Amino acid sequence: MNVRWFTEIISKAAIVALLAMQTTLSHAQGFAGLGEDVDGFAQVMPGKPLRFPADHGAHPDYRIEWWYFTANLKDAEGTSYGVQWTLFRQANKPNDNASGWASRQLWMGHAAVTSAATHHFAERFARGGVGQAGVEAAPFKAWIDNWQMRTLFADPSVFASLQVSASAKDFSYSLRLDGDRQLVLQGDAGYSKKSEQGHASYYYSQPYLRVTGSLVLDRKTIAVTGQGWIDREWSSQPLKADQTGWDWFSLHLASGDKLMLFRLRHADGKHFFAGNWISRDGRSEQLAPGAISMTPTATTRIADRDVPTGWRISIPSRGLEITTAPLNPRSWMDTRFKYWEGPVHVTGSHAGEGYLEMTGY
Repeated sequence: MNVRWFTEIISKAAIVALLAMQTTLSHAQGFAGLGEDVDGFAQVMPGKPLRFPADHGAHPDYRIEWWYFTANLKDAEGTSYGVQWTLFRQANKPNDNASGWASRQLWMGHAAVTSAATHHFAERFARGGVGQAGVEAAPFKAWIDNWQMRTLFADPSVFASLQVSASAKDFSYSLRLDGDRQLVLQGDAGYSKKSEQGHASYYYSQPYLRVTGSLVLDRKTIAVTGQGWIDREWSSQPLKADQTGWDWFSLHLASGDKLMLFRLRHADGKHFFAGNWISRDGRSEQLAPGAISMTPTATTRIADRDVPTGWRISIPSRGLEITTAPLNPRSWMDTRFKYWEGPVHVTGSHAGEGYLEMTGY
C-alpha cells in the first residue's frame, strides 16, 4: 500500500468530519460558525497598519482567512463568463505552531466557472504542515493541490501580475492578472467593521485587474478577456452569533469607479450595512451604513430555498440608483458550506458588472 496515499485519504476524511461537525454547530453561531467564541486567537483591532508584502501571506494566529479572486470575462463573440478562485485557511487551535501532521491548520479551496447556461464548481480540502496547501508571502504563491495563484515576478512588492489556475472534472482555467494601481484598503484603512459591537476583519482588495487567458468547458478551449478583483480578509470572530449570513457585492462601474458593499443579516431584521466607494484613481472612501440601501427585487428557488438573485442598490450621496441581475440565477455553490456566488450585470444610473456572494440562505 502507498503510505502517502493512505495518510492523505485519512487526513481528508478527518477534515470532512470536522467541517461537518462545525456545520452542525454553526446555526447558533452565525454563518459557518463565524460568530463563535475565539478565546486564545488574535483579535482584530482598529488602527493596526497593514504591511506588505507580509500581509499577503497567512496569519496563523487568527482563526480564519481567505484569498479570493473573481473575474467577469467575455470571449471573442461577446459571450459572458464568470470565474471564481478561493482559498480558505482555518485554525482549529490557538497558538498552533506545530509542523507536519501535528498542524491544526485546515485548508479549503473553491473554484467555479459560470456561463448563462451552466455553473460548474469544485472543492478541495487539505491540512497544513505537509505541503499540500499553503501561502507564501514573497514572492507570493497560494495553492491547494494543483490549484494556484502566484506572482509572475520575483519582486515581492508586485501584487498585480499574477497567474491563476484551477482544474476539475468538467472545467479548467488559466488566467493572467495585470494591474497598474495600488492595493485598496477596505473599511477604515483596512479595518472592516462587521457589527456595532466590534466584530471586524482586516480587509484589502486589488480591484483593478486586467484579465487574459483561457477557459476549458465541454472540452472546448475558450480565449477570454475581462476584469478581475482580488479580496483578502482575516479575522478570528468576524460575525456576531445572531448574524445569519451576508449579501456582498464587488462592482466594476463603467465610469471606472469600483464599489464594494455588503449587508450582514441579523436574526431580528436589523441588518448591518458597510461599503467603500473606490475612485478610478484608487482612492477609497468608506460609506456610512445609513447611506446604503440594498433591497431584493427577485428570488430564485434553488436547493429548496428562495435566494434573492435580483437587487436594487441606492447610494444617494453618490447619485447611484442601480439594479443588478445575475448572469445565471442558479449559481449555487453546493459545497461543504453552501452559498450563492456568481457574476452580475448592472443597469440604472451607472452601468457595469461584478460579482455577488450570498451566504446563510
